[in-house]
Amino acid sequence: MRQADIVELIQPSIESLGLVLWNLEYSTRGHKGLLRVFIDQPERGANIDDCEKVSREISAVLDASDPFSSAYTLEVSTPGLDRGLFELDHFRQFVGYQVKLRLRTPWEGRKNFNGLLAGVEGEDVVVRQEEEEFLFPLDLIDKANLVPQFETKGK
Repeated sequence: MRQADIVELIQPSIESLGLVLWNLEYSTRGHKGLLRVFIDQPERGANIDDCEKVSREISAVLDASDPFSSAYTLEVSTPGLDRGLFELDHFRQFVGYQVKLRLRTPWEGRKNFNGLLAGVEGEDVVVRQEEEEFLFPLDLIDKANLVPQFETKGK
């Protein structure tokens, strides 16, 4: 089953709980699969109770439709402080935050960039490093994560 089919199958259950599907990953090891579902709640963030509710809801949906040909484990969690950014809407939501990007192919001789997420222009993600701005097409980005920023109180 394609990832898009799994999203279509489980997304309504997640949204009915007032949550959003941030991302999902499916991988296999030997004869067993692992389905990781990442959820969020935009106003307050998702918590362990949300993960439990989603796990119960989508387990029932997945059991009824039986989309996988072999046994699998379901994990439901939040994207975390260093959440991955996968879609243009994810990047738009975190404009002004520090990000770390790895590109599929080198850009000006480099694949790794760290900087301020300055915006989204069309299908491009804008990252500022010091005084220089880079526009990366979304399909060129292999991996993108927020860089957690922790404030420290004055001495």
